[in-house]
Amino acid sequence: MRLSEIMTAGVVTAPPDAGAISVARLMRDHRVGSVVIVDPGGAPVAVITDRDLTVRVFAEGIDPESPVGEHASRPLISGEPEMELDEAAALMVQHRVRRLPVVDGDDLAGIVTLDDIAVRTGNLEVAQRMTADVIEGALPQFYFRERGG
Repeated sequence: MRLSEIMTAGVVTAPPDAGAISVARLMRDHRVGSVVIVDPGGAPVAVITDRDLTVRVFAEGIDPESPVGEHASRPLISGEPEMELDEAAALMVQHRVRRLPVVDGDDLAGIVTLDDIAVRTGNLEVAQRMTADVIEGALPQFYFRERGG
């Protein structure tokens, strides 16, 4: 299965100079957990997630009108429309990302999330394993800390 078969084509985007609060409202209004940051030509350059906003902006007391480009996740980890699902899954796990923008040349073609993989492939086991691998990679202290004592 290729990414073009399971990706969501309508991606919510914002310029790097968009304010954090306006991007948070975009997420709320579109019911998404991430926004792809695009340059003036529309090419994707970064991703900002609801967690990025919470941890890097709002919890730090940074001005909610500050540009999101300063707080977005970089470098942009992306896939291509013809990429096989297994290859994309490995890329997501390797880079500990739950969302993978799909880029065709310089154009944003869509986005694939762990939820997309579960729903569109019907393979909940693969999505659960990927989620566990992503979380384990992002939070190794949780998985490897000594228990008890």
